[in-house]
Amino acid sequence: MRKSGLFFTLLYASNLLILQSQTVTPWLTRGDENALLAQQADIDFSGSGSNGSNTITFDANTSYQSIAGFGFCLTQGSAEVINGLGTTERAALLDELFGNNGLRISALRISIGASDLSNSTYTYDETPGDVNMANFSLAGPDLTHVVPLLQDILAIKSDLLILATPWTAPTWMKTNGTWIGGSLDPTYYDAYALYFVKYLQAMQGQGINIWAVTPQNEPENPNNEPSMLMNAGEQITFINDHLGPALQQAGLSTGIIAFDHNCDNTAYPIQVLNNSSYTGGAAFHLYAGDISAMSTVRNATGKDVFFTEQFTSSNGNFNGDFGWHMRNVVIGSMNNWSRSVFEWNLATDANYGPRTPGGCSECLGAITINSSTSFTRNVSYYIIGQIGKFVTPDARRIDLVSSNSSIHSTAFRNTDGSIVLLAYNDGQQAEEIYVTNGKTGFSYDIPEHSAVTFVW
Repeated sequence: MRKSGLFFTLLYASNLLILQSQTVTPWLTRGDENALLAQQADIDFSGSGSNGSNTITFDANTSYQSIAGFGFCLTQGSAEVINGLGTTERAALLDELFGNNGLRISALRISIGASDLSNSTYTYDETPGDVNMANFSLAGPDLTHVVPLLQDILAIKSDLLILATPWTAPTWMKTNGTWIGGSLDPTYYDAYALYFVKYLQAMQGQGINIWAVTPQNEPENPNNEPSMLMNAGEQITFINDHLGPALQQAGLSTGIIAFDHNCDNTAYPIQVLNNSSYTGGAAFHLYAGDISAMSTVRNATGKDVFFTEQFTSSNGNFNGDFGWHMRNVVIGSMNNWSRSVFEWNLATDANYGPRTPGGCSECLGAITINSSTSFTRNVSYYIIGQIGKFVTPDARRIDLVSSNSSIHSTAFRNTDGSIVLLAYNDGQQAEEIYVTNGKTGFSYDIPEHSAVTFVW
């Protein structure tokens, strides 16, 4: 017994020594762009002092939601411009975005048919009355651009999570028969559910498995090109009586995520989630409302929440956009139970296209493709990079308390046991923070309007 006790005493002391001598690697992005996802000098997790006004205390043993992934929306337009790069440049960019030594993007959101950042408006079956989907086909812009690019991405990142979302149903299924606005005609609910099944099966046939779908992008926005309205009652009926059973009968395990719109409406997703056993959660954007809506919905339903879209504008500035997205989209959504963060468009050309005639004319891609040999990294590249490069799928958010309201922070435990802590200084001056587990810790000076990701 005494030998056993001595063994565990030595083991405890050894583990404590390892904990106290851990090396922490900081990665810094400054709002003034003087450092962009730049690795800094290592520091030791060994200090015992504290800064009462700027203390961040974490507890790795108290955990919350698991992480699905971080990434962007791969629109048809973004696929087209990336495919316009030279062979060498394209391969290098994909490795930088998805490879283990790069940004490590772990999730993509794609459109089912055209989005407003496609080179034209289209669906996969524009044959009026084709309720059996006899003429369904991926042929067109997606088979030309999106599918080959996804196949090459999957060769780099085989476990990539893919979320798929329609901007509109085929026009002949809609009440107004046009690309913009209108609703899904109830006559065609079964046909539209079959449309989803055909899409998922066609993508499987291309070696692309879709993790989950949402029934409609921004179902309360009738102004985009393309777009379609779908209220909560319609979404419940479509999911419960048509889409859910159709996926089940086809043997598809693809998940269904509700809503996919702004944080100013919690009633819609709560109504859908509490009245549909087929839905696993709700998706959110933040063009209106407050990010705390995600917690409201999660707490009212017990189901998952996902952040699935936010754009950065060509009219914005790096400092302002980086800070707002750090506070709200990244740290804010994570601390409000989100399992994902998707920024909007992965890539555009220098004119913020391709896009439909009514599509977004100021949506800045994470990457601007300038020519067949040149591209530029933009602010959303660093927004996602600051977290997605370090927090891996299936990581768990862990408990964290910050004593300074101008220091926004969140933390995670990866499946390999490593800890990642992201902190953003919203203040007008540099702040020294002290990060601690309550026993030991480290200090670091965060520049104003800057984010640091600590990994140990």
